[in-house]
Amino acid sequence: MFDQAVQLFFGDWLSAFFNPQKRIFWGYLFSSFAIALVWLLLAQRKNLSSSIKQIFSAKSWLSQSARADYFLMIINGVVMTVLSPKLLGKAAVASFLFIWLHDLFGGRALVTTELSAGAIAIAFTLFLFVLDDFARYWLHRWLHTSPLLWSFHQVHHSATTLNPFTVFRSHPIEAILFSLRGALVQGVSVATFIFFFGDKVTLVMVLGASIFTFAFNLLGSNLRHSTVPIAYGNSVEKFFMSPAQHHIHHSYAPEHIDKNFGVVFSVWDLWFGSHCHSVKDQTLSFGLKNAPNHQHSLVTLYVLPFRDAWKILAGHLESVIPLLLTTFARRDTKNLKET
Repeated sequence: MFDQAVQLFFGDWLSAFFNPQKRIFWGYLFSSFAIALVWLLLAQRKNLSSSIKQIFSAKSWLSQSARADYFLMIINGVVMTVLSPKLLGKAAVASFLFIWLHDLFGGRALVTTELSAGAIAIAFTLFLFVLDDFARYWLHRWLHTSPLLWSFHQVHHSATTLNPFTVFRSHPIEAILFSLRGALVQGVSVATFIFFFGDKVTLVMVLGASIFTFAFNLLGSNLRHSTVPIAYGNSVEKFFMSPAQHHIHHSYAPEHIDKNFGVVFSVWDLWFGSHCHSVKDQTLSFGLKNAPNHQHSLVTLYVLPFRDAWKILAGHLESVIPLLLTTFARRDTKNLKET
């Protein structure tokens, strides 16, 4: 079983560089490099040599933190290859919601519309993309605001340097949560649109990827974790999350804690009070302010989150169990008096 998982993973991992559905597709990596280079040359007025040195900084790509990113990417790939078939699937969610809608409306409620199949496909693709981003915002926010979930999410924030592979630096528990979130979002979107629009529902795809996801990745999604803090300016950053804003999210400065949870859109942060603009030429420090010893070791990244989570759960149990025992004792006393 394990050998099969390893073989499947390495096949998937190597093919990911040639798969436009994956974040590390070579085309997305190249476009991010090109965007970063142009920004450094034109906006920052740097020369070609210093620009390339900043993009491919050894500190970012070869540091102990970066090496931990690579190890976690490999190990998580194996773990998720084994667990993915056992997780909730979008088909199950879609089927459940479709039946619920059928009962709610007393039958199939196809919408009579003059919209063409192409318009419906674009609407469905956009709806899925926006809902997915909205769900990512809230799950990401909960990973920060819930002490229990933060026990696992802090693995991602323990990175002291950033590169495109830092996106894979996460605990398997977090990966499972995002996988379930993805299944829920896709299931809800598919069931809703098929219920109301029938067989006209399709995704608008480019090279096998949703057109909006393709555009997001092509326009530099990998720069969110990089050495190049590209800013969009305050007016644009109210709507779209810039790489510089995500760098702020990784900063441990007090004024940056719990800011900029968004992925594509920053309007969620603006509306829900977690928005922070980038500042020109700001110097940031990444990682955890009170980082544990050996913070990049596999034991620290994989085992200690379970220990921290158990301490939190145990603390809650210590307060809940006496309350439950008191409640049961009062109930027993009341029953004895009545008898």
